[in-house]
Amino acid sequence: MKRQKPRRQIVRLAGRSIVAVGQQRRPWSDFSHRAMVVSWPVFIASVAFIILALNGLFAGLYFLGSNPVAHARPGSFSDLFYFSVETLSTVGYGDMHPQTQFGHMVATVESFTGIFFIALMTGLIYARFSRPRARILFSDIATIAKRDGVPTLALRMANERHNYISDAHAALWLLSGIRTKEGRSFRGFEPLALMRAENPAFALSWALFHVIDASSPLYGKTAQDLADDNAQFVLNMTGYDETSAQTIHARKVYNHEDVVWGKHFVDILSVKESVATLDYNRFHDSEEE
Repeated sequence: MKRQKPRRQIVRLAGRSIVAVGQQRRPWSDFSHRAMVVSWPVFIASVAFIILALNGLFAGLYFLGSNPVAHARPGSFSDLFYFSVETLSTVGYGDMHPQTQFGHMVATVESFTGIFFIALMTGLIYARFSRPRARILFSDIATIAKRDGVPTLALRMANERHNYISDAHAALWLLSGIRTKEGRSFRGFEPLALMRAENPAFALSWALFHVIDASSPLYGKTAQDLADDNAQFVLNMTGYDETSAQTIHARKVYNHEDVVWGKHFVDILSVKESVATLDYNRFHDSEEE
């Protein structure tokens, strides 16, 4: 059996291009995943193309018969195409109908195909619409500055829907170069402990802090050290969305150049006459220590 030629694929992860080689070509092995990850315009265009192709195929099959469809003009491919559209979509206006054994056979196969196709598209469209999505706003930058006299990495995020996300959890990871005792190097994840890593009712904004003490993987590191390691910070948030009654996930990746040293986030909360105001215009802003 002849093996398919391995392909060269470029993947975008965390703002970086990864070239994957050696994978076998299996265009139909993960159809459902492809249907879920493509954009809506591509999805709709693909469905439209498949519908046109199927109707063209069955119109061609009808065309092979001798007047298989009543009230269709002899030799008119367009009439057979429109009859195919009615049959495949199970509409069946009644103006045209099969009138020969051959026509009934093709219409039977097309009706089954139409039912199967409609069921498949209904499931995919529902899955795309019902997929839980979190509208979490992450700060564009992370800051490292002293907090209570100790260098602290700070990030913040906000719930743009302003509904309650119950039992929210945040986890921060450092992705950088790691060297083993045997001298081998690889890129790996190291957890960064967070203060206030849990939020019982995440509805507005949420500030996260990692204290850079002797137990921290960032202890003693400088901006140049992070650049040399090509370091990245991966922030994950998980919680239960009370509106959709589903568990939601959100992720933000910070590159080493997104870390601002010696600055704090500006305060976006103000209270005046018992009314609290959150100024999202300054959500990403920072100021000197």
